[in-house]
Amino acid sequence: MTFGVFIHRTDSVYDDVPSERYQFPKKYLTRVQKCEGDWIVYLEPTKVKNTKGYFAVAKVQEIIADPRSADMYLAIIESGTYLDFGDPVPFRDTDGIIEQGVLNDLGNISGRAQAAVRPLSAEDFARIVERGLGQDDDFLPRVDQTNQMPGFQDSQIPFQHLAARDRVNQLTNRVVRDRNFRKNVLRAYGERCAITGLRLINGGGRAEVEAAHIRPVERDGPDIVSNGLALSGTAHWMFDRGLVGLADDFSILVSRQSNDLEAVTAMINSSGKLLIPERPANRPRAGFMTWHRENCFKH
Repeated sequence: MTFGVFIHRTDSVYDDVPSERYQFPKKYLTRVQKCEGDWIVYLEPTKVKNTKGYFAVAKVQEIIADPRSADMYLAIIESGTYLDFGDPVPFRDTDGIIEQGVLNDLGNISGRAQAAVRPLSAEDFARIVERGLGQDDDFLPRVDQTNQMPGFQDSQIPFQHLAARDRVNQLTNRVVRDRNFRKNVLRAYGERCAITGLRLINGGGRAEVEAAHIRPVERDGPDIVSNGLALSGTAHWMFDRGLVGLADDFSILVSRQSNDLEAVTAMINSSGKLLIPERPANRPRAGFMTWHRENCFKH
């Protein structure tokens, strides 16, 4: 097993869903097989406008032939392992190239940097993950104690230089995952409640908005922005309890079981629809909204 880099772009011709699968042609099969059972980092190419660079990490569960496409294969991502970096890592920064493995003996970028799938050294993996997890939490709101895992505190996780396998342990830590999820969701929604439209900043300069999972983690919901909503505390409470829901066109549904239908309706922004992120990939996925309607929303 070895760490790896998978190049992905949102306008890819391949049938990729980074949190679930990575499609690739047969010529990359041997390389991808070496990553089976281990962790990979996703990279958006530098030629993509406003590239995110190294933007996420995930664990490859298995490699299978794509049943829908001849001579194509799928790297299946292990459920619950995909994690968007709270701080995407550039391919190059002021200190130079982050991924040292793509440099030749003269210190120049080699042809390896063009490979859509390539091995990643333990040192490079640890360096990328360290930067991706980030240290600046001023962006984050207070912790929503109702959704906090028992026994965890909202304290700063120390980001000292750790070995690659120690970094893997961080990637499965619920506190680390929650902090990165919140940072990405708040950024995608501009720190504004998607239901009420309010953007409130407290005295400490932090947004008074929380990151809600549409499909909860304990019900196999992934930590991805398209499974998240930025909501005020009250809107979050109502959404989790099924008093409000979402139609596929992002219209906000209000449950008839609410004991104050008029008050709940008055809280919704004037459009009557969810205020969605500008980037299509960050918008709520239809499958998650359907799951919430069928399993949480009180019809």
